[in-house]
Amino acid sequence: MPLTRTLDDSTVVITGASSGIGAATAYALARRGADVVLAARSADALQRVAGRCRELGGRALVVPTDVTDPDAVNRLAARAAAEFGRIDGWVNNAAVSAVGLFDEIPVAEFRRVVEVNLLGTVHGIRAALPWLAAAGGGVLVNNASVLAEVAMPYQSAYNATKHGIRGLADTVRQELRVTGRSAISVCTVLPATIDTPFFRHAANHTGRELTPPPPVYPPEVVAETIVRLLRRPRREAYAGGAARLLGLQWRLAPAVAERALGWYAHRTQFGPGVRLESSGNVFRADAAAERDGGWQGRRRQLVRMTAAFGLAAAGTAVGTAAAMARRSRTDR
Repeated sequence: MPLTRTLDDSTVVITGASSGIGAATAYALARRGADVVLAARSADALQRVAGRCRELGGRALVVPTDVTDPDAVNRLAARAAAEFGRIDGWVNNAAVSAVGLFDEIPVAEFRRVVEVNLLGTVHGIRAALPWLAAAGGGVLVNNASVLAEVAMPYQSAYNATKHGIRGLADTVRQELRVTGRSAISVCTVLPATIDTPFFRHAANHTGRELTPPPPVYPPEVVAETIVRLLRRPRREAYAGGAARLLGLQWRLAPAVAERALGWYAHRTQFGPGVRLESSGNVFRADAAAERDGGWQGRRRQLVRMTAAFGLAAAGTAVGTAAAMARRSRTDR
């Protein structure tokens, strides 16, 4: 079910709201008159996001929160309900990443990525459900990634957590349905590469500058997708046409798509610069209320390469599917 109230009469909690997709989502909701509750580790950045939300016409509450602490997330929910009377929507968006070869990422960083991305979502869902039920229903949105469906080299921890989030959402949705709580909707967003500070803030164990594989979409693409899900919930929604294409390729010819995406990401995920090893924002907050990561030019780079990759992989996938169909008819 959608929100039981219109957006301009709803309260929505957003984790990871201090920059990137979280900030863009807060602005999109505030522009429509919603009350937003902003959570992240960076209190100063949250205050700047809240100020902009108020300028756009929404009310905003700042609750600095580390999503790895379940008690803190429960306090976030209680503060939101105490301030605005209820919770109608909840967006699990907080995420970090450690980039590098699987066997070269420090175990402590890998664990922290799991704690923030996956367990942070677990804590968010557990905190949100009672309040959404008390409001008569609502919508819970988990921001995963197209990497919840496909995979990309050098992102093992992030890939693992996003696959976990997708499976968790599917299970919780089933449980709500079979226990008569279908007034609460659980949705998963699968964005393509998004122009946020993510790549600049990630832990880096590659020795090279990290860059987002194009095509790169503005964070508003994801924010508007989340708004649509709050109004008209669906199980899953892609954000960015490349995400939909990648998902289709992976389903039709997973082995071919895996090879193609591995080749492509290996060649487009690094810039020319050298970088020292860094744990990035995995353990420390460094958000600055920035929506984008300054990759606007990269949205236009490698367009021909991207198109060629997409067409080649799609053609291969379709050819594989046709071959499988012919084989199936022959076997009969």
